[in-house]
Amino acid sequence: MPEKESQSTDILGIKPVAQAISVATQAVVDGASAFLGRICLPVAEEFGLLLQDKVRGWRARNAVVVVSEAQVRYDKYQLGRQACHAHPRLVAAVLEHGSWSDDKSLQEMWGGLLASSCSPDGRDESNLIFIHILSQLTGLQVNVMAYACENVAKDVSPAGLIIPVSELHVDLPTIKTIARTEDIHRLDRELDHLRGLGLIRGGFTEFEPTVDITPSPLALNLYVRCQGFTGSPVDFFGLTPAAEKA
Repeated sequence: MPEKESQSTDILGIKPVAQAISVATQAVVDGASAFLGRICLPVAEEFGLLLQDKVRGWRARNAVVVVSEAQVRYDKYQLGRQACHAHPRLVAAVLEHGSWSDDKSLQEMWGGLLASSCSPDGRDESNLIFIHILSQLTGLQVNVMAYACENVAKDVSPAGLIIPVSELHVDLPTIKTIARTEDIHRLDRELDHLRGLGLIRGGFTEFEPTVDITPSPLALNLYVRCQGFTGSPVDFFGLTPAAEKA
């Protein structure tokens, strides 16, 4: 465009300012892109700051692992039963959250939740609460919760609900092994978070040399659903209701 014509269309004289803003904005974007690429390349790529194909491939690989884990558990617990289906809302939520994790323990849990989201009519949305809880957990927390649920002594309440019947305490070397970390400050934070979510009762105590990781009934229910089991946690753990003991 000729200079005179260009000036005639810039009556307010703001074009140089707009161009300067554009250059400055691009500099900010470039800087943000470089920083985000350094600290988390997949996210930078996902947001279009770099090549999106790589992160799509990374998430796709994670999603495949989740779905494969779901199939194993579906086949294990749905064997001999009628075909079941999962509500699209649950499938979308599981794949959205599960595809962002490459932690094996979390992927197994997400796979189990996908499998247990299946029901004969495909309308059961009860796993939504467990999806929300699992989306807030780290691999470390999942390892601790799984160990607690597998090792705590369990029984059936008079109402027929699963309950822990004793506290589960482990020493410091054991909790480090379970959590796969030597960082006790991180352990303290993550155990506090598990307690805050209502999944364990204790954590570190001020005067005791052990750690209380007693799971709550909610944690036991979450664990069972994350194994791909849709029935009662009482049945999953092979417990006998009080009425049948008598």
